[in-house]
Amino acid sequence: MKKLMIIAAFTMLLTGCGVGNYSVQSGIENASYISFTDDVKQDITVTVDDQTYVLKTVKQKAYKSGRNIKQTALNTIKTTPGQHEVKVVLNGKEVFGKKLFLSTGEHKILEL
Repeated sequence: MKKLMIIAAFTMLLTGCGVGNYSVQSGIENASYISFTDDVKQDITVTVDDQTYVLKTVKQKAYKSGRNIKQTALNTIKTTPGQHEVKVVLNGKEVFGKKLFLSTGEHKILEL
C-alpha cells in the first residue's frame, strides 16, 4: 500500500509539470540593413531620411564578388523596412543619392 501511494504521488508530480500555454515567435526580424563598400576603407557620412550617421566603408575585394559583409555598428545602418532617401557624402562631396526600398530582413550592400 505504501509503495502504491509513493508511485501515485510520484506520477502526479511528473504529470503536473509543464502544464500551460506557451508562445514561441520565430521568423525574420522586422528590420533592414544598409552597408557600404569602396576600393579603400574610409570614413563616410550617410543620411537616411534626415538622420545622419558616420560610418566606415568596407574594402571591396574583386576576387570575392557578392560576398557577405560582417555587419557591425561601424559599417552598417539598421533601419525599418520600406522606402528611404539615402545620401552618402565623402570628403565633402555627395557620391550617392537615391531612394531605396528595403524589404524585411534585407541587407543592401551599396558600392561607392
